[in-house]
Amino acid sequence: MAVKGKATSKKPVKKTVAAKKVVKKTTAAKKTVKKAATPKKVVKKKRAPNPAFMKAMMPSDALAKVVGSKPLPRTEITKKLWEYIKKNKLQDSVNRRNINADANLLAVFGGKKQVSMFDMTKLVNKHLS
Repeated sequence: MAVKGKATSKKPVKKTVAAKKVVKKTTAAKKTVKKAATPKKVVKKKRAPNPAFMKAMMPSDALAKVVGSKPLPRTEITKKLWEYIKKNKLQDSVNRRNINADANLLAVFGGKKQVSMFDMTKLVNKHLS
């Protein structure tokens, strides 16, 4: 008879671990089929100028001293303005983005002695009609 709470004289049973089966995962080989490269003809359209820039505009009296009094498109006015700036060496030598105003440009720039080249076009547009 076995008494509760007393250790039995039997040896403990060792648990045997069953060998795990190694299963190889096989992935289905994905076949990628390259399509034959069809050459696409890229036709570059010639860039059409914006009609608003090509419209001839009349410069004000202050701007006419620099670019002339004839009606010109904005693109031509900007080109003539840059010719005037380079001819009279009005571009700042240290910071080339700035334009130093002379007597003629002072009226165009609204009294500012120095203007950024990006602000210049905004100020010139006020003198066009």
